[in-house]
Amino acid sequence: MLTLKTGLIKTMLGLTLLIALPMTGIAIFIWQDYQKFIEKKRVLSSPILIAIPPGANFQQITDILMANGLLNKPHYFKWLAKQNGQASRIRSGEFSIESGFTIGEILEILIAGKTVQYSLTLVEGWQFNQVLELIQATPQLKKTLNYESRDDMMLQLGLPESHPEGLFFPDTYYFPRGMTDRDFLQRAYNRLDQILQEEWLQRAADLPYQGPYQALIMASIVEKETGRANERQAIAGVFVRRLQKSMRLQTDPTVIYAMGPQFDGNIRKKDLGIDSPYNTYKVKGLPPTPIALVGREAIHAALHPASGSALYFVSKGDGSHYFSDTLQEHNQAVATYQLKKKR
Repeated sequence: MLTLKTGLIKTMLGLTLLIALPMTGIAIFIWQDYQKFIEKKRVLSSPILIAIPPGANFQQITDILMANGLLNKPHYFKWLAKQNGQASRIRSGEFSIESGFTIGEILEILIAGKTVQYSLTLVEGWQFNQVLELIQATPQLKKTLNYESRDDMMLQLGLPESHPEGLFFPDTYYFPRGMTDRDFLQRAYNRLDQILQEEWLQRAADLPYQGPYQALIMASIVEKETGRANERQAIAGVFVRRLQKSMRLQTDPTVIYAMGPQFDGNIRKKDLGIDSPYNTYKVKGLPPTPIALVGREAIHAALHPASGSALYFVSKGDGSHYFSDTLQEHNQAVATYQLKKKR
């Protein structure tokens, strides 16, 4: 009887070993296959853009990766992503996957939210209509504003001012696909407000401005009058002295702004009589709003005008200007540089 029991035990142990050995082999194979999966570098002919929509669940994300050829064993990806709760940390957005990335590195990109960034450049001297045209022509920005109703654009943006001209900082901005036009403009507005306040706190003494907004108006005129950095403060100095002496600014860019689409590249004598609060040949003081986007250098110049006695300047035709203290000297400069006459 004992011999029978002993033989039975040996038989059972043998069967267990027969079952265990293949199972162990399968487990080892699966583990090795899993390691190859996570260590394999994906070879791509060019970067792949994948878009994870907001609210996508893990299965949907897996399907997106499979559809783009980045994943062929979803169960392994699930094992990897479930570690440390990573599956729930994947973020939405548009991502660029480059050749040579492992699936672990791809997962890290999705978790870190390293979305593709697009750029849009607002240019010094542009008018607000040009800004809106660029935004409308940028497909990566989500359109939420009513572009047919530009008069209430600031109301649509939830910003306090009533007129949008000059209130957005010219710069190159980076943003992910799907950012709204509202958020983009608010970002440019906040940047302008920050810079204007910083410069205002460091302004020179005894300036004829009632606040930062008037300094911004002056800066926009300086911005349009010259593209030469070394002349900005000199031009600001001329305009500040004219304001202090209650002289009209008589600056062409404000007339051009008043003319709008009617401006054909030339200002004629009749244009100087146009009835507009922006016509500084007729109206004393600053125009009611800025006339263009303004860079930091122009703002700084408006708040740090050059000292001196010049009250006039005229373009020399090469981008620079000739400055004069008296009207007689100015008229001679106009004859020389504008009318091409000798003194």
